[in-house]
Amino acid sequence: MTDSQQAPPKWSSQQLETERLLAIEVFRQKRMQEPLEEYLDAFDIARGATETLLEMTVDFSELEDNAVDVLSDKALLEAVRYLPGPPISKDDLTTLLDDAQSDKRPSLAPSRIRADPELAKRIVQTVLLGLDRNRFPWVGEDREPSEAERAAAAMATAALIASRRVMTNRANVAKSEQEAAVKARLVAAGFEEIPSRTMNNLADAPKAGEFCSESRFGSRKADVIAGLWDNRVMPIECKVSNSSTNSVKRLNNDAAVKAGTWKDEFGKNNVVPTALLAGVFKRHNLEQAQDAGLVIFWAHKLNALVEFVESTKP
Repeated sequence: MTDSQQAPPKWSSQQLETERLLAIEVFRQKRMQEPLEEYLDAFDIARGATETLLEMTVDFSELEDNAVDVLSDKALLEAVRYLPGPPISKDDLTTLLDDAQSDKRPSLAPSRIRADPELAKRIVQTVLLGLDRNRFPWVGEDREPSEAERAAAAMATAALIASRRVMTNRANVAKSEQEAAVKARLVAAGFEEIPSRTMNNLADAPKAGEFCSESRFGSRKADVIAGLWDNRVMPIECKVSNSSTNSVKRLNNDAAVKAGTWKDEFGKNNVVPTALLAGVFKRHNLEQAQDAGLVIFWAHKLNALVEFVESTKP
């Protein structure tokens, strides 16, 4: 940073403690106010898919025979991924199916599954290896399930799917809300939004008074990228954490690492790597990220970010 550039804020330990406690309280209030209807709707959809899966495959006894029809339906494929205990994510499933001798990574796209019945059978075989014997005891015992067992299995599987879906949606919505709030405040401060683009050098970046949505800045992506009034570039990462453990991944292992990368690629005097935080974070993780060169602002206190942006005017 040169003498003519305004230094971004660096918060004391006490300031970080005060704001992180406020962020936790805001997170708690929002969490308790979330409507139950979202979970119930997701549960009904997941239960319907699970019951259809049980019916189509005669309680899984004909799952491999119906593999193509089942797995080419997105809702049924999701239900199949939740048959093991614990469930298998899409990424984990493709990794388990990956053939080290092949250059092509397996695809779970419906068109790919319909075109490759052998792939569909491999998916089923892989899933059945980890089948949850507590939810589906009849499979290992080679018998038909009772009505009570079938109903309990459908309910339990639907609860797993619905819980994960709500958690994923919650994180995505919170992040989207943060990004929208940042962009709205930048517009109110006189900034103009420009199209997203790949930025291989500073000439590609937003000019003073401009910003864009998610774009590749050097070798890493940022959620919002703004051109400060003094011609520095401010890549902003919006991070929401629901636990102190998760905060390490989102803050220290992601945002802070990106900050170091951007400073190396573009020069420490040319960029102001920033994180806008919401949710639960540990103070020592905040201190570590700040010491690593990441500028920290809070979603519940956007005025501080706007004040810094305003301070960069000549």
